[in-house]
Amino acid sequence: MALNYRVVDVRTDVIDPQEINVEGARSPEDAVRQGLGVDVVRSGHRRDLVARVYWQSLGQPVTMVRLYRRLETAPVSDGLPQR
Repeated sequence: MALNYRVVDVRTDVIDPQEINVEGARSPEDAVRQGLGVDVVRSGHRRDLVARVYWQSLGQPVTMVRLYRRLETAPVSDGLPQR
């Protein structure tokens, strides 16, 4: 059975944020990619919050996760001075 994800876009200070229903996504992150076109992760700073995603498996309570914009990571330094 495919889950139905409810994606709530919280990137603005709108009192009634936009909600999108996404069916057939593999995960909450995939639901945000499909619904909003944003690459997200499950941890981050409040300023990078993109969406709240809700879903409910059969016989289970509603689950919610907050998803944050994926930040570009800096190249790993080897600790040596740059030339």
